[in-house]
Amino acid sequence: MSAPAQRACGRRMRREIAEQPDRWQDLLAREGDHLAHLHEEIRAHPPRLVLFVARGTSDNAAVCADYLVQTSLGLPSASASPSAVTMFGARLDLRDVLLVAISQSGESPDIVSYVEMARAGGATTLALTNAPGSALAGAVHDVVDLHAGPESAVAATKSYTAELLALTALIAPDDVRAQLDDLHSAARDVLSAAGPAVVELAGRYRYTTRVVTAGRAFSSASAREAALKLMETSYVSAHGMSAADLLHGPIALLDQSVPLLCFASGGPDANAMTELVELGRGQGVDVDVIGDGSVASSTLPPLLPRGLAPQLRPLLEVLPAQLLAAEMALARGIDPDRPRGLSKVTRTY
Repeated sequence: MSAPAQRACGRRMRREIAEQPDRWQDLLAREGDHLAHLHEEIRAHPPRLVLFVARGTSDNAAVCADYLVQTSLGLPSASASPSAVTMFGARLDLRDVLLVAISQSGESPDIVSYVEMARAGGATTLALTNAPGSALAGAVHDVVDLHAGPESAVAATKSYTAELLALTALIAPDDVRAQLDDLHSAARDVLSAAGPAVVELAGRYRYTTRVVTAGRAFSSASAREAALKLMETSYVSAHGMSAADLLHGPIALLDQSVPLLCFASGGPDANAMTELVELGRGQGVDVDVIGDGSVASSTLPPLLPRGLAPQLRPLLEVLPAQLLAAEMALARGIDPDRPRGLSKVTRTY
């Protein structure tokens, strides 16, 4: 690869990672009133169930939303299975159900088909998408435009955090939602502080073939998304999961050649995550932590502000993980803007 080509590698992904604080401001400025109205409607007329339908990165955002619904609204929530409709022709009774479809492109046929079935089955349907003119947007009762702007790198970054931001504004309690307007400033601080430490960590991970990422509750979404980004950009076998699920068997994967990246800060999950970190280190595992310093890390400094609500953590803690995916790919001689075998719009049926 020529020197100019090497310098161009990862430029789009890194630029889009850096854009995120600005895009969050755009989203809240343009959709804030709409999201506030929907928030009030859900609380005034709660559904019997909130059902999410998504794929890939958007499905990781739905993991966070699942916790938001249960802890903030006190309602049951679930993740839909599009193949039940597209492959097996299932038709569900979804009266009094709120179906939230999450898709950056809005063009995956199985997601659109599921929404059409749900609407015919009595559900109220809402789409969160970065493409308000998409097929998905035309199939639902209401649309939230994510306003993430064009995303030219194949690996989704700013559209993912836009989904998280919109879901938090839609579902979270008022005291958490009140903090969203100031979160862009904290995001800039995280991105600034993360740079050099992430480059060092990427160098340490350069030759690994497997990585495990873990978090609890809201942060389990970050673990899943970090693993997906590492797989997409660096071609490593990355396993992202709840730290609780990790202890139920997969922890056997860990050894001196398989690093563990945890997402942990002060809060209800801190003790459990501390125990996992100590267990890993006791087995000679290379363990690092993205968090506020409440759970000790090896390489990474505290990157998140102390006292951050657990519901807001996924928005900030994924930023260093996105940078890590880009830098690790570059360290391995891969262009993270153009992963092999992937395209920006994935159509599944």
